[in-house]
Amino acid sequence: MKATELRQKSVEDLGKDLDSLQRQQFKLRMAKATGQLAKSHQVDVVRKDIARIKTILTEKQGN
Repeated sequence: MKATELRQKSVEDLGKDLDSLQRQQFKLRMAKATGQLAKSHQVDVVRKDIARIKTILTEKQGN
C-alpha cells in the first residue's frame, strides 16, 4: 500500500484495514514460528503497512 492511497481513505476504512492487517500479521508470525512460511519477507511488508496506517490515522485525528 502506498501512503497516498491510504490518505484518501476514511478513518473507518483505515481502522478496518488495520484490523485485517493485524490479523494477517498474527497468522504470518504463527506460520513463521512453525516453519510453514515460505515467503518470510511478508512479515516485514505487513509490519510496515501497519505502521503506515497508524501514522496516517494519527495525522487525521490531529494528535
